[in-house]
Amino acid sequence: MIKLNFNNLDEETQAYLHSLSKKDVERRHGKLLWEYAINHQSDYNKLVEEETIRNLYNYKYMFNI
Repeated sequence: MIKLNFNNLDEETQAYLHSLSKKDVERRHGKLLWEYAINHQSDYNKLVEEETIRNLYNYKYMFNI
């Protein structure tokens, strides 16, 4: 669970959450995404980026207002 202050959703915070999600995706699915990219001649970085954004919706957030 990620705790956020509702007033702190600036660009820096969004970039931080994006980087956390990207690290999480690469840690959990990096090898599978790499194999998929090679087998289907896809761009690995694009696949990771798509999964990163999808992964952001799976986090549980707690807002302090």
